[in-house]
Parts: sequence; structure tokens; C-alpha cells
Amino acid sequence: MAATEATGFGTSVIMCPAEAGIEKFASPSETPDGRPGVYIQICTFKYEALEEQLLERIGQCVLTAPTTSVFNGLPDAEKQFNVGFKLKFFGDGMESETDISGRKVYRIPIMEGDFLTEENFGAVAGIAGGNFFIFGDSQMSALTAAEVAVEAISELEGTITPFPGGIVASGSKAGANKYKFLKATANEKFCPSIKDKVENTEIPADVNAVYEIVINGIDEASIKAAMKAGIEAAVKVPGIKKISAGNYGGKLGKYQFKLHELL
Repeated sequence: MAATEATGFGTSVIMCPAEAGIEKFASPSETPDGRPGVYIQICTFKYEALEEQLLERIGQCVLTAPTTSVFNGLPDAEKQFNVGFKLKFFGDGMESETDISGRKVYRIPIMEGDFLTEENFGAVAGIAGGNFFIFGDSQMSALTAAEVAVEAISELEGTITPFPGGIVASGSKAGANKYKFLKATANEKFCPSIKDKVENTEIPADVNAVYEIVINGIDEASIKAAMKAGIEAAVKVPGIKKISAGNYGGKLGKYQFKLHELL
């Protein structure tokens, strides 16, 4: 529950302060305190914004949640934020330091007992916006394929699918044709309900629904592996007619992942 809450309102930086999601579940053998855990990722354009998001999301969504502790998922990263050091002041002078598995941890007294937070949290320069589109003959077939794609991606390390359930129903284009004051608008060439009205539509005659899977990750290799796993899972669903991807002409970053090369 804490991981879900901490990664909420984190679908797209078009309007959200960060993109965020659950990367994977961790077994007790993987965590510093020997309890089951969850890896989350929070993604922003700049490190300064990331530090602010870490402080706010951990402070408001994890510290407040019963039985939680929080540890550094990137202890070896060169960039570290002392967010745990800042959170300790919630203890109002009654906080203390301890050591757990060789990590410096603050023990903050709260009403249920103690909240434990590691002193530092690591950050790396990752990649946001890996994507692919799933074309189905119906909404149900496309949605089922999207769900199994997200499930396949969730079994890998290093990536998140930040949209609701990992699936984007309203994939957008950068900018606008008519309403120039908007940063992003409907990608009309991929909207099945208006395929007869849009010149150069990308929707085949037998396609009636399209879902996009957006993937953020810590590096290029992780994004590629996630896209490959998701696509291979999606195409096994009956009714899937085509797989494509968004190509925004370099407007959204320097990375491009070409589907034929991935597969």
C-alpha cells in the first residue's frame, strides 16, 4: 500500500511532478531488514526535483503507512541525497541512529513504534519513454494483451510502467495541431473511432482499439529487455493485429528503440 501511494500521480511529466511506479517485489533475502519489500522508481527531469519528490513522497506516503521502513535501492550510485537525514527531524529530537546490515539508519519514534529510514538514497541518469503500441480487433483483445505485456515486464528488473495498471489508453502526440497552448494532445492518427476522418491514419480497417505501454528504466539495456518481453507476451493474445511504437522525431529525447532490432 505504501509503495502504491508513494508512486501515485506519477504517470506523465506532462502534468505530474514525477513519473513513478513499482519496479518489482523483493524477497526477505534481498532487503536489509529481512522483510518482504518493494522496489520503486521515481523519475524527474532534474536531480533537484527528484530530491524534492523523494522527501515529499517518502515523508507523506511511506512514513505515514503502518509497519514500513525505507532503504536505499541504489547504494552504489555516485549521486546520493540525504533524504533520510532530513526525515529524521520528524522525531523532534527523540530520533536515534542505528546500523542495519552495514547501513546507517535513523530510528524515528512514531505512534506505532519506530519508523526506520536509511540516511541516503541514490539516483542515476535513467531513460523515460520507451514505448510500444498494441493494435487489437477489439477493446477486450487489446486490453488483455496490454495486461499480459505489463505482467511480463514486471518480472524484470530495472524498469517501471508508470501509467494506471501500466497501460496508456490516451497515448498522445507532442504539441497540438489546433490548440497551440497545449503541450500534448490526442494522437489522432492512432484513434480508431475517427480513422475514417483522419488523413494518413495509422489504424488498419480491422483494428478497433490501441493501447500504449510506456516504460521508464535505469538504463538502455533494461528498456530494451522490457520492450522485448512485453511485445512477445502481447502478440500471443488472439485478436492482436499489429505492434508499432510512437516516433516523435526526437522531440522527446535522444533515445530511439527500433522494434525490429529489439526482436
